[in-house]
Amino acid sequence: MPELDKSRTSLRDPASEPAWVRWLLIIIASIFLALFLVLPLAAVVIRVIQAGWGSFAETMTDRDTLSAIRLTFSVAALAVPFNLVFGVTAAWAIAKFDFKGKTFLTTLIDLPFSVSPVISGLVYVLLFGADSWLGPQLKALGFPVVFAFPGIFLATVFVTFPFIARELIPLMEAQGTSDEEAAITLGATGLKTFFFVTLPNIKWALLYGVLLCNARAMGEFGAVSVVSGHVRGKTDTMPLHVEALYNDYNTGGAFAVASLLAGLALITLLLRTLLEIRYGDQVGHGAGHK
Repeated sequence: MPELDKSRTSLRDPASEPAWVRWLLIIIASIFLALFLVLPLAAVVIRVIQAGWGSFAETMTDRDTLSAIRLTFSVAALAVPFNLVFGVTAAWAIAKFDFKGKTFLTTLIDLPFSVSPVISGLVYVLLFGADSWLGPQLKALGFPVVFAFPGIFLATVFVTFPFIARELIPLMEAQGTSDEEAAITLGATGLKTFFFVTLPNIKWALLYGVLLCNARAMGEFGAVSVVSGHVRGKTDTMPLHVEALYNDYNTGGAFAVASLLAGLALITLLLRTLLEIRYGDQVGHGAGHK
C-alpha cells in the first residue's frame, strides 16, 4: 500500500506544465490558424469589397451563377436526407446489435475519408460513362447519369455519407440498449421505441451530423468536378462555378461566389459551435471531430 500511494503521488498532473509552455502552444496554434484559415477568408472578403457592390450584385444575378446556386442547394437538399436515413440506420445497426461483418461495415463507412474524391468521381464515370455498358442504356431511357444531375447527386452522396453515421455511432454505443429494452418490455413497438426513446436521445448529435454533411455537400469539388462535365448553366455547382469564373479572369465574380460559400461555411460553423456549447455532452465525437 505505501508503494501504491507513492506511485500515485509521483504521477504528474498533465495540466501542470509551466506557463511559458502553455502560452507557446497557444501562440503556435493561433499562428497556424491565422495563416491557413483567417487570412484566406479575410482575403476573400477584401477582394469582394475591392470589386464593389455593383460587381457582387452583377455576379449574383447572372444566369449561370443562379443556376449554380440552385444546383448546389438542390443536390444538398436531396443528399443530406438520403444520408440522414442511411446514417441513422447504420448507426442503429452497429451500436445496438452484434453481427458478423460489423467491423467490415464500419470500415466501409469510413471509406470516403481515405479515398480521394476525384477517384470516387472517376468510379462513377467508369460505371455510367459513355464507354460503360450501363451508361448508354440509361441514357437511351432518358436517364443520363454522368454529366447530369444524377451523377452529381451520387458523387455527393458518396463523399458525405460517413458524416452522420460517424457522429451517431460513438454516442449510441455509449448510451447502450437499456432504454430501448425497457420500452419494449413495457409494450412499445419498434417504431414507437425509435421515435419516443432513441430519437430524443440522439437528436442533437443527429442535427450536428446533418450540419457537417450539408456543409460538405455544398462545398464538394473533386468528385463533382469529374462527373459534372462543367456545363455552364447546367451542371456547374458553386465550387465549380468559382473555378470557371477564375479561369475566365473574372476574379471579382469568382471571389463573390466564393464569399457566398464562405458565408455558408461560417454559418454552419456558428451553428455547430452553439450546439457544442449548449449540448456538448449529447453530441457524438465521430467524423465531425476528425
